[in-house]
Amino acid sequence: MDALQLSIANVRRHAGRSALLATLVAILSAALFGGSVLVASLRGGLENLEARMGADVIVAPKTAASKFDLEEVVLEGVPGSFYMDASKLGEVAQVEGVELASPQYYLSTMKAGCCSFPVQIIGIDPETDFTIQPWIDHAYARELGDMDVVAGCNVTGAPGSDVQFYDQTCRIVAKLDETGTSLDNAVFTNVATIKRLIAAFEARGINTQAGFDPENVISLVQIKVADGYDVQTVTDTINLYVRGVKAVRSRAMTSGIADSMAAMSGIVRAIAVAACVLSLLVLAIAFTMLGRQRTREFAVLRVIGASRGMLVRIVLAEAAIIACVGAVAGLVVAAACVLGFSQALEQALGLPFLVPGAGTLALYAVMALVVSVVAGPAASAISALRLSRVDTGQILREE
Repeated sequence: MDALQLSIANVRRHAGRSALLATLVAILSAALFGGSVLVASLRGGLENLEARMGADVIVAPKTAASKFDLEEVVLEGVPGSFYMDASKLGEVAQVEGVELASPQYYLSTMKAGCCSFPVQIIGIDPETDFTIQPWIDHAYARELGDMDVVAGCNVTGAPGSDVQFYDQTCRIVAKLDETGTSLDNAVFTNVATIKRLIAAFEARGINTQAGFDPENVISLVQIKVADGYDVQTVTDTINLYVRGVKAVRSRAMTSGIADSMAAMSGIVRAIAVAACVLSLLVLAIAFTMLGRQRTREFAVLRVIGASRGMLVRIVLAEAAIIACVGAVAGLVVAAACVLGFSQALEQALGLPFLVPGAGTLALYAVMALVVSVVAGPAASAISALRLSRVDTGQILREE
């Protein structure tokens, strides 16, 4: 028998020992792949969030800024309904340094017929919107008709199906691709449709704002600052001269999330590194201890003619076989956990979470496999060299 055949036979004969070593390699593989995907998903979520927040400044009613956490409503998709007079759009647009100003309408549903969770309905003006409309164009190139809605990827309902909002029937015309942001849990429509839905919302007596006129309100104004103007100066000017509103820099709103993501990424990296180091250390100790228990076995192989090189190849081949099995198992488990529970992870973390594409996942998988497979033979190298140098006569006399 050659070294490979002996190695396979040894792995099968000592199934318990092999399974234990394979588990250690699986932990290493899972930590490498899972940690890489988690960090990349957080980074992808933040990048999509920043792209979603294409506006430099967000202007909301001052009452809403005190009642709601705008960061949660605008960035994290927490349902909320708040309004201000539509004339504020014109006042904001006249502020020096404002290049683009587009209104948005926010309407929350306590429970929608299409979903098992509250939904945020966002109305936009397709003619002026520069933040959400580019996302919609990728999924639906035509103009949104009255009572047409585009749904985020997490909203139940296929294109062509009808949904009910406040007894109003809307039709889903398209679904957005996953973004890892609040867009995934919202539906989007045009101005005419959102005003009709807001009127139905008001007719139910749910709204608590006095003097509410569904035809003459907006929720937010998204602003793009012209080149050459300081964003903070424009923000301060709006807060100073436009009464009843609160202007907030988008960068200020995302900075807290970016800090949280950086901290979470650091924790994930630390846990992954600790798991890898611990796995490698335990592997090295395990192979060393096993090597000491196998000195008689290798002494007998030397007596029947096995060369020192063959002994080394046997140990390394055993380690490679075990490492391959463990690496694949760890990769499968990590992939199932991260990909299968991505939405649960996003909700648990409370941060934008976008799993990388297939190409990036394949790259991370290959990297994890290579490192894990190499780790097995590397951890057994010292043990292999030691066993190849056993004093055959002395070992057999002691036995």
